[in-house]
Amino acid sequence: MVMFKVSRVATTPIDGQKPGTSGLRKKVKVFMQPHYLHNFVQSTFNALSADKVRGATLVVSGDGRYYSKDAIQIIIKMSAANGVRRVWVGQNGLLSTPAVSAVMRERLGADGSKGSGAFILTASHNPGGPHEDFGIKYNMENGGPAPEVITDKIYENTKTIKEYLIAEDLPDVDISAIGITSFTGPEGQFDVDVFDSASDYVKLMKSIFDFQAIQKLLSSPSFTFCYDALHGVAGAYAKRIFVEELGAQESSLLNCVPKEDFGGGHPDPNLTYAKELVGEPPEFGAAADGDADRNMILGKRFFVTPSDSVAIIAANAVKAIPYFSDGLKGVARSMPTSAALDVVAQHLNLKFFEVPTGWKFFGNLMDAGMCSVCGEESFGTGSDHIREKDGIWAVLAWLSIIAYKNKDNLSGGKLVTVEDIVRQHWAIYGRHYYTRYDYENVDAGAAKDLMACLVKLQSDLTEVNKIVKGIRSDVSNVVNADEFEYKDPVDGSISKHQGIRYLFGDGSRLVFRLSGTGSEGATIRLYIEQYEKDPSKIGRDSQEALGPLVEVALKLSKMEEFTGRSAPTVIT
Repeated sequence: MVMFKVSRVATTPIDGQKPGTSGLRKKVKVFMQPHYLHNFVQSTFNALSADKVRGATLVVSGDGRYYSKDAIQIIIKMSAANGVRRVWVGQNGLLSTPAVSAVMRERLGADGSKGSGAFILTASHNPGGPHEDFGIKYNMENGGPAPEVITDKIYENTKTIKEYLIAEDLPDVDISAIGITSFTGPEGQFDVDVFDSASDYVKLMKSIFDFQAIQKLLSSPSFTFCYDALHGVAGAYAKRIFVEELGAQESSLLNCVPKEDFGGGHPDPNLTYAKELVGEPPEFGAAADGDADRNMILGKRFFVTPSDSVAIIAANAVKAIPYFSDGLKGVARSMPTSAALDVVAQHLNLKFFEVPTGWKFFGNLMDAGMCSVCGEESFGTGSDHIREKDGIWAVLAWLSIIAYKNKDNLSGGKLVTVEDIVRQHWAIYGRHYYTRYDYENVDAGAAKDLMACLVKLQSDLTEVNKIVKGIRSDVSNVVNADEFEYKDPVDGSISKHQGIRYLFGDGSRLVFRLSGTGSEGATIRLYIEQYEKDPSKIGRDSQEALGPLVEVALKLSKMEEFTGRSAPTVIT
């Protein structure tokens, strides 16, 4: 058994290591600077209580993007030096973000009694490669993202760090081969366990869904299916689940070989970046992001907005998904997500929560037994089976709903399509016309000035409505405007400045928010929503329906004046 020693390496603080909503994201070249990753990892260890580190088990894996394999070896050596008992690594360093949560909860205990945590190496839907993005985030013992009290400690530690611990003489571990490699150090044995990336996750999915019903749907000659992993980590699960377990044709999988640079593409599952899938849509199509926690759902030339998706899953979950057969504990959405889920909750008499952007807020509700299904407009959907959003789970949920709706006509009747399901939902609950404009890599100072201007405007609604009516006389009056603030019903924590809202009398909304998921500059997200209950008006083109509000939003915020942008980077 190889012996190792612990080295204390002197270091100095590095600016800009503040975690965003999902960890620290920067360009690869930034992470490759001397001490950069080491400082952040040690600052994380220092932010945790001793029992969460010494003798604990850590999961260390990610979406396989460029620099991941180097980072895994560094974290293994630092874990050994900090007294961690064992590190678990998905084969080839691959584990989807939801699979990390599943592994922790299944193998290490959801109550954290075994002292566990995870470093997830991902920049999610951001591009990968030597000149693109890398990211790291820490997940707690419940399998969910670290709360703000921990990320704040991590950031404070990065500003004062003087040294980090590392077992420099520990040889690199072969993470391509399944098995346990053991070492001995000052505190005893240290193990690195490389395990199959998919087995735990597949087992969990089979316990949630009726795979036989989905298999029957996929075998129907009238139903076509396609899944696009965009060369992200979802590819490590797609063949196992959709082909081997559910009987789909291997030809139905697109871009399912994980690549360090995502094949040169942008692993963001939306209509702009999932071009291959969108170009030739099947009866049911879906796409994933880099770490497989996001999803896009398509019918045959019919896009399902993520806001509608979570509402439709919640409305059908009890009947279509065995896991929810005893009912839903509650539902929740992020503030910028459309109010489609609110209407379902009211109709079904379910507990409902509106939270800031960031999955940790859902996790608190789930740990308290208050929420079963939740979602974000940014293509994230999930449930209390884990403490992360889960892209493949969302796809299986939709396949379950389609299978349920077609249980009596797969042998020859007319297929109830994705579009049929969505339109039936609108007919019952009304339609929330919705779009999001992203302005990426905007000058950070200009973005802050724009937001400050919008906050200042809110002090005088009479003046706001004068401006609004001067732009478009055919929109409703603004009846309320604020900065969203959330008091967590579980731990009492308060999250301020979570987005700027303009609420109109007819239920329409404008929301402006600075995103914390970019790696440089600032990303301004603009959300535009209009609720329509009139059955004669729910079939309009979305852009036509939202046109007046879009014009109001752009002119009210002086978007082009502040950013210099005449158009958004991405519209979803």
